[in-house]
Amino acid sequence: MAKKHVKTNALRILENAGIAAQMTQVSSKGEFLDALTIAQELGVDPQLVFKTLVLEGEPGEHFVAVVPATHELDLKAAAKCFGVKHLAMLPLKKLTPLTGYIKGACSPLGMKKDLPTVIDQSAFEQEKIYVSAGKRGYQILVAAVDLQRLISARQGDISRP
Repeated sequence: MAKKHVKTNALRILENAGIAAQMTQVSSKGEFLDALTIAQELGVDPQLVFKTLVLEGEPGEHFVAVVPATHELDLKAAAKCFGVKHLAMLPLKKLTPLTGYIKGACSPLGMKKDLPTVIDQSAFEQEKIYVSAGKRGYQILVAAVDLQRLISARQGDISRP
């Protein structure tokens, strides 16, 4: 039997905007895989795989940071980028109600609400980057400039090795 072609909302958003993107799949069996493991499974440089992190500031303030798999988010740098005093990682129990996504499948595209987003500067040094397609095991390869334009994201130096 032929494998069913999966199309996620994130991919549909890109296609509807006329943005060239390619979806790939890794064998996650629906389990959480970190971004470094995804890079290994795809056989690509980990600097090409980006993780989507959801943050909170003051009550009701939420933000998104897109950083390379090889780096950690610098919360102070991200806060400065958004012009807020402080940021913290969003507690996991709030992720799905806020974004519609689960851990390991959070895409910067297609969240329940459009949240202010910053993409790490290093993404723009690559021709294309991988981001989550919104479903565990699925990644989208897209140009960072196209992603930035589509979601009105900022660029920022927000990560450290």
